[in-house]
Amino acid sequence: MKVLFCASEALPFAATGGLADVAGSLPQALRTRLIGCRVVMPLYESVPQELREKMKFLTSISVPVAWRRQYCGIFEAKVGNVIYYLIDNQYYFKRQGLYGHFDDAERFAFFSRAVLEMLPYIEFKPDIIHVNDWQTALVPIYYRLFYANNDWYSGIKTLFTIHNIQYQGQFGFEVLEDVFGIPKSESNLLEYNSCVNLMKGAIESANWVSTVSPTYAKEILDPWFAHKLDPILRERSWKLSGILNGIDVIGYNPATDPNLYEHYDAENMAGKAVNKAKLQERLNLEPDPDVPLIGMVTRLVSHKGLDLVKGAVDNIMTYTNAQFAVLGSGDWEYEQFFKEMQAKYPGRFVLCLGFVPELARKIYGGSDIFLMPSKSEPCGLSQMVAVRYGSIPVIRETGGLKDSITDSGDGKGNGFTFKSYDTQDMLNAIHRAIYAYNENKEGWKVLVQRAMACDFSWGRSANEYIRLYKQLINS
Repeated sequence: MKVLFCASEALPFAATGGLADVAGSLPQALRTRLIGCRVVMPLYESVPQELREKMKFLTSISVPVAWRRQYCGIFEAKVGNVIYYLIDNQYYFKRQGLYGHFDDAERFAFFSRAVLEMLPYIEFKPDIIHVNDWQTALVPIYYRLFYANNDWYSGIKTLFTIHNIQYQGQFGFEVLEDVFGIPKSESNLLEYNSCVNLMKGAIESANWVSTVSPTYAKEILDPWFAHKLDPILRERSWKLSGILNGIDVIGYNPATDPNLYEHYDAENMAGKAVNKAKLQERLNLEPDPDVPLIGMVTRLVSHKGLDLVKGAVDNIMTYTNAQFAVLGSGDWEYEQFFKEMQAKYPGRFVLCLGFVPELARKIYGGSDIFLMPSKSEPCGLSQMVAVRYGSIPVIRETGGLKDSITDSGDGKGNGFTFKSYDTQDMLNAIHRAIYAYNENKEGWKVLVQRAMACDFSWGRSANEYIRLYKQLINS
């Protein structure tokens, strides 16, 4: 089986978010299972020089972009067991930042067309082209319109994965012919709500549509979550499924993580107590090993559930002995609120503005409880990392949070959960967690060990993708 994984970013070359983690980890897990998986992405200006030096130039081709043709250089690099192809065009990609440019529609139209045009030149005909998010949504659209009936290309299946349905690739109709090169006669494929919508076109065109957790696949059929795409998804629900993302269990490993003050594992937790003490010292929290330390590593934006947190902090600080450590940045409203809480509860509440990767690891390693009360969460990685580090999550049952964390009230779960987007429901879950920590130390140790034993590796996800690939090939 041969798979071409097509993404706008991938580690270790370029990253802005979770897609890069997926594109860096899933193909590696597929390769270890003897799947011929290769990755293609743009060659951005930000790709580090040390990685550029290991690339090999394969060839250059001319790629059609509507009425014009553009240079396309094809470079090859190998990371682990996976071959990466990097698409070069300095006009489109020699810029600061990956996204947010005035001509993003044209940049990713070029990239999508280049993905298909390069295949005969690299002598790799995939059984599956697996594309991700709106930046590569044109690949299945172009394949359907221009390549499916070509003998060399025939028989390729396309899978489109939605990582976040909020970002759909919406543009004015002027791009349809002049930028995308799609005739007006095919405009109904992309037209949606009075604009061109690339995600809608990919949902229509791809053989299958997946998203990053089973619960999110159900949620996006509901207007509350779907950002107006729910009617299209309900019509196509027969080809929609969800597969939960994994995490890099080698990189996220408290037994070897160089960012921690001291290493530990489920069998020897002494190092976690050291991490807590050192974290309290660094953040000027009261040095008390017996109080529950609640951690949050998050963007400070509304959909992360921070309205609930705003309504709960005074209650937690008044009626429990808990401490709070928050790392993140975002909307001014939430930054100001957390600054006020830090001033109001010195030694018990601390805000660390910005995103500091090494401090994030220390909060995972030093906290007892990890709070994620998201309004929506397609998959979420932080709750899986927290479990790996023995920090027990308190989560709202949405998206991938629901699929990865189950309530420990039955003696089998790995966290504490609540259903409604409601401050009191969240408080009940937090109070249950704090009570369990304070009043049942032996039970808490059992819960931590049970949580740390959970398998959130990419191997589990890869096996599910392989089943889906086989289903597509045989359909």
